[in-house]
Amino acid sequence: MTKKYALITGSSAGIGKEFAKQLAAKGWSLILIARRETKLKELSEQFIKAYNIDCQWLTVDLSDPNANKYIYEFCQTKHLNVSLLINNAGYGVPGDFDTVDWSTHSAMLQVMLNSIVELTHHFYPAMKKAGFGRIIHVSSLAGLTPATAGHTLYGAVKSFLIKFGHSLHLEAKDYGVHVTTLCPGFTYTEFHDVNGTREMVSKLPKGLWMEASEVVRQGLEAVEKNQPIKINGWKNQLIYGLTKLLPDKATRLLLGNNISKFRKR
Repeated sequence: MTKKYALITGSSAGIGKEFAKQLAAKGWSLILIARRETKLKELSEQFIKAYNIDCQWLTVDLSDPNANKYIYEFCQTKHLNVSLLINNAGYGVPGDFDTVDWSTHSAMLQVMLNSIVELTHHFYPAMKKAGFGRIIHVSSLAGLTPATAGHTLYGAVKSFLIKFGHSLHLEAKDYGVHVTTLCPGFTYTEFHDVNGTREMVSKLPKGLWMEASEVVRQGLEAVEKNQPIKINGWKNQLIYGLTKLLPDKATRLLLGNNISKFRKR
């Protein structure tokens, strides 16, 4: 029997690492993609030893426009059957739009938009042909709520992912391919350390935070059920519900006044 591999971007830490851990425990073979070679090697060795699976890893910077082709060719050369694609890699860029140089914006768009679309375009056709596949896009609650000032492109990109994922879900559902876009809220990971907002977001009520393990558990459950969109946790679902029920002006005022306290500008 041909092994089925799960390919996970941004798998060296946080939600990506947790996806790898839970899938390894379920017996999936893995392809780990990230920039930190030492971390990938350590994780690969841990998963092989603990779960007796095959674990491949590839050090790649997804801001490189050639990275996606390199990943695909790596899998093709090694005859790795990617049956589960998890587009997880991402980060936030603090600041107002005009205060950030274009190279930074461009790199972020390459990682969080172009790369996701291209990797999906590479691996989806084989899943469709095989009559089996799973695709998870890790988006954010920010993609569903009204825009706020600061981190200008983050919510916009996450909103795009939700629309893209939902459209692909509708196209793929009759071919045995499940597509789910995951929308977590505040999650305990390295995300806020990387973008320099840890001190700011630490002031948020602890009840708004979720563990990465629970976000991932819900995500894997949702993709098996073929849910097009999964908002993690009842509190995040409530927040989204309120944004739909309240008048647009009131929602923008409420979110703008509160989110601005946790946006680095």
